[in-house]
Amino acid sequence: MFGFGKPKQVAETEADGEIERVYHEIKQGLRVSGINLNFRTWAGYEKFFPAMWDAMRPVAETRAFETAADEVRAESVRTAETLTRIGAKSNANLGESQRYQIEKALELYHYINPKLLVLTAKVRQALENEAAQTQNELPKNTELIERGIPVKMYPMEMISEEPDDAEIVAIFEDIKKTLELSSINSDYRTFGLWKNYLAAFWRELKPIVESMEYEQASNELRETARKSASDLPPISLSKKQVEELGEDADEILKTTEKFEKLLPSLVINISLLSLDGKTTNELVKSPFPAATRKQGGQKR
Repeated sequence: MFGFGKPKQVAETEADGEIERVYHEIKQGLRVSGINLNFRTWAGYEKFFPAMWDAMRPVAETRAFETAADEVRAESVRTAETLTRIGAKSNANLGESQRYQIEKALELYHYINPKLLVLTAKVRQALENEAAQTQNELPKNTELIERGIPVKMYPMEMISEEPDDAEIVAIFEDIKKTLELSSINSDYRTFGLWKNYLAAFWRELKPIVESMEYEQASNELRETARKSASDLPPISLSKKQVEELGEDADEILKTTEKFEKLLPSLVINISLLSLDGKTTNELVKSPFPAATRKQGGQKR
């Protein structure tokens, strides 16, 4: 089972100082309405986290990074289409409002999870190097995307990781055991807002994630993300730099590797759930296409 080392997660509501600053910039730069488990865990390394983000931010706001995530997303959808279909929305006896909210929550995670995978792969690659690659400024012709949370993006709301509802607790424990997680991902905590849906999709999803085809698909998606990350401009981050900050570089690398291992499966899971109501052609496109950032202005 994955163990994420010593640091305690930093919830968005508990962040202050540099962590609060970085959380704000992540939401603006990655165009997301909340802070995912990756960042909440990395934030436990108080000196590493701001340094990592300051190194990664210039690249994360480029069209090249957005395109890399788009390609990962599209591959995950095409892969999910070859696996067993899920019909949880029908089986969960949902109302019209619940269906709408679930669709919007799926859009949120369908957008951000591929970006998290590419970013994590890039950070892992940097941490494996003893010395940071030199990066002064991006080339003048680098296309940057607009900043800011998309207007129609669902807020990243979620229930407690340790809910009072015994049925949800049991499902969360089964998810963690099956997927070898030490902490439950934001996605599942969000879907815990609709217990019937959470229970319905996990009944159908569990046998899929235990199949050889699924494991192979996850491995292939990870390799796609790694290739895309290596093609991005270098970032000024290294094992030596992390050690000079007084952080445990080996422990941080292990944590990062574990996220890189689990994220492909999460990307595919969201694609599987999204195909329950939308077509492949709809889902291979970004749910929140990013406009080019205008020169001389920043969208906030």
